[in-house]
Amino acid sequence: MAADLIDVLARDDDRIEVITLVVKDVEFCVDIKAVREIRGWTPATPVPHAPAYVKGVINLRGVVMPVLDLAAQLDLGVTEPTSRHVIVVAQCGDKLAGLLVDSVQETFHVSAAQLQSPPAVCERDGVGGVVDAILPLEGRMISRLVVDRLVRHETPLAA
Repeated sequence: MAADLIDVLARDDDRIEVITLVVKDVEFCVDIKAVREIRGWTPATPVPHAPAYVKGVINLRGVVMPVLDLAAQLDLGVTEPTSRHVIVVAQCGDKLAGLLVDSVQETFHVSAAQLQSPPAVCERDGVGGVVDAILPLEGRMISRLVVDRLVRHETPLAA
């Protein structure tokens, strides 16, 4: 079955490469183009009056970058980071933000036709949420997150 899927994807011209992230035992994916790097957990310096999902800031090669607790932001609970957690450094326009996740699993290509619209109940207040598509894949349901929506404009970003 997996070989058949790979053959179909290889013939498809509108493929998208995604990377899967695990947060509180739930699989999500993001477009690989939004990911700058993946690094191990680095303790973040708290920032007073920051939103609850902002763990703090870290120094990324001379750039002060916010670290966002993806579990807290997705209402899945608060992450108590350990050395096993990772920070996915995401590019949002010309700025960077770190997404704290439990792990990064794999990268693969999917056809745009495989992506299905999320149910309307996934939207908040009539505005599109952070999930723009659901990917049913080999018995798994993977929600695709939109990095630009995760890294909200009011979140202080590194320049």
